[in-house]
Amino acid sequence: MKKIVIGVMGPGAGATANDLQNAGELGKLIAEKGWVLLTGGRDAGVMDAASMGAKKANGLTIGILPAEDCSHLSEGIDIAIVTGMGSARNNINVLSSDVIIACGMGVGTASEIALALKANKKVILLNNHAESQVFFQTLSQENVIVVTTAQEAIELTSEILSNLQ
Repeated sequence: MKKIVIGVMGPGAGATANDLQNAGELGKLIAEKGWVLLTGGRDAGVMDAASMGAKKANGLTIGILPAEDCSHLSEGIDIAIVTGMGSARNNINVLSSDVIIACGMGVGTASEIALALKANKKVILLNNHAESQVFFQTLSQENVIVVTTAQEAIELTSEILSNLQ
């Protein structure tokens, strides 16, 4: 039976303290649900915080790396997928995830959200960037949902998954 894969996308170096806290909580809650966490795999920002949160809760983690090797791999990653594709790997992140949770905002995160919307995937925005919330909801009111807490994101993810089956 196929495992549920939840993609947590967010900024690396530009992540805020709030982004990191939310990402760690998301990782933990995803692991507690028995879902697989997918991130960009690096040892920075939201990717690292979510992966470490999942590992602390004994979750399974996948990292889709932009480089041609495992340098800068988060210690929280179990399965590293080395792509050598740079930012083009964002499409793999999106297409391999059943639901995408965008935690924080940055240029790479925005590209992943846009790719998810193009693929008609549900995107949960967990950030306090009003401009990005308005922008992405304008692009797709039915596929972009804004939440304020990690717990709310997980509850909504459960609801989305039950509607996909």
